[in-house]
Amino acid sequence: MSALALEVLHITVLGYWLGSELVINSTYRYVSYSASMPFGERNRLMDHVMDVDQHVRYALVLQATLGTMLLALYGYVPGGAALATIAAAAGAGWLTLVELTHRWRNRPSGLRLAAIDRGLRYVAMLALLALAAAIAVGALTLPHWLGWKLAAFAGVIACGLGIRLALMGFYRIWQVIAREGSNAELEAGIRRTYVQATSVLFGLWALIALIVALSVWKPSQGTQLRIDTFAQGEADVVDPGTEVLAHRHCDDLLFGIDEERRACEPAPGEIPG
Repeated sequence: MSALALEVLHITVLGYWLGSELVINSTYRYVSYSASMPFGERNRLMDHVMDVDQHVRYALVLQATLGTMLLALYGYVPGGAALATIAAAAGAGWLTLVELTHRWRNRPSGLRLAAIDRGLRYVAMLALLALAAAIAVGALTLPHWLGWKLAAFAGVIACGLGIRLALMGFYRIWQVIAREGSNAELEAGIRRTYVQATSVLFGLWALIALIVALSVWKPSQGTQLRIDTFAQGEADVVDPGTEVLAHRHCDDLLFGIDEERRACEPAPGEIPG
């Protein structure tokens, strides 16, 4: 799959993610503020919420996978097509874990898989923050906007975990209502968990908006990008105004912030204009 097709898919998944979040939040709110509704119906709607929540999990894994593939194919990190293939395989494995966790959620094995899935998210979050910090202090010579984008994505993962914690509080109260029936205090607790989860969700949406802005704007930070060992050819220099990366090999060329590829073969040491 071409890098351009991956970019289109990357953007499409973002819309898929936000749409799923809206469905989840609106249904969750409806259940939380419908104390007069029969419990069986409310419970059925919450089962639907958890089914739709799978789409959010899919989207997060897809965004992490596609983002890594694009970083590799556009030469921001070493590895090229090989790393992109590894990222695709790892993403497929993570998606399988997410699906099995959902299908087996009522089994002991499902609880273990859920713990593994949460662990992967913690690892991904810490790795993203470490990369962002390395870019910020100059240990990695990559654009600063990319570092901010990685840090924002770590924040998105953290927000997702925060929402999950709020939902855990919801289900603790929900189990009491299922056993003993509802009352004003329990219903107030249900609404409180909704407000907590939604507050975190607003933060998640703000971070996604920041990621989109950085992806489109790509604010120039001067000469920050050099790839001396990333591709097969020796890298030349980077134009700080347009972030032009010149390689001896045509397959590794990137031109300007739109990352337009040109079919040419520059001579050694020549900087394409």
